[in-house]
Amino acid sequence: MISSLRGTVLSAIGGSAVIEVGGVGFAVQLTPDHVLSLRVGEEAFVHTSLIVREDALQLFGFADLEQLQVFELLNGVSGVGPKSAIGVLSVLSPDQVADAVAADDDAPFRKVSGIGPKTAKLIVVSLTGKLAAARRAPARAVKAGGRPSAVPDSVLVALVGLGWPEKVAAEAVADVVAETDEGARDSVQTLLRLTLARLGPAATAPKGASR
Repeated sequence: MISSLRGTVLSAIGGSAVIEVGGVGFAVQLTPDHVLSLRVGEEAFVHTSLIVREDALQLFGFADLEQLQVFELLNGVSGVGPKSAIGVLSVLSPDQVADAVAADDDAPFRKVSGIGPKTAKLIVVSLTGKLAAARRAPARAVKAGGRPSAVPDSVLVALVGLGWPEKVAAEAVADVVAETDEGARDSVQTLLRLTLARLGPAATAPKGASR
């Protein structure tokens, strides 16, 4: 299983790039915006999803874990293949996907080439209740070197349990993770204390705060 690549960009055009890792060039399918952000000859890091079929192996790459998670959820919807899934992410951000699903609005998905009304509606129905974790911006809660940590997620759960709105809590956790050293990021107790201090003097959410 190829879960990520770090290497030199050999080419980047259209909807794909070739990234050389250890002398081997990997062809990776990307969103057009992602391709435009790459520079030939420079190093790139992408999270990847390997799609295995009888007649082909396809590697799809993403700038962050949030996009990867949404891609895999979309790819799991009946009638939505990997090309359509990355097509959705070429048009909509993960937050826009989540907002459309939460609003029971299939119109944004019908704007994606290759997705008809029935499939668009099926996406909304199939993804309902599955996007909460993807909206926590896991890419901002990743250690240096691209290794995800479960500590920020545990702290986020604790803050939501205390009554803080998830969006507010997630932003505070991400800010603290970005500003602290690795030792603090590895401790739930330390990270929770620092995040609570950032949120305010009270150890619980303000009265009337909605989740």
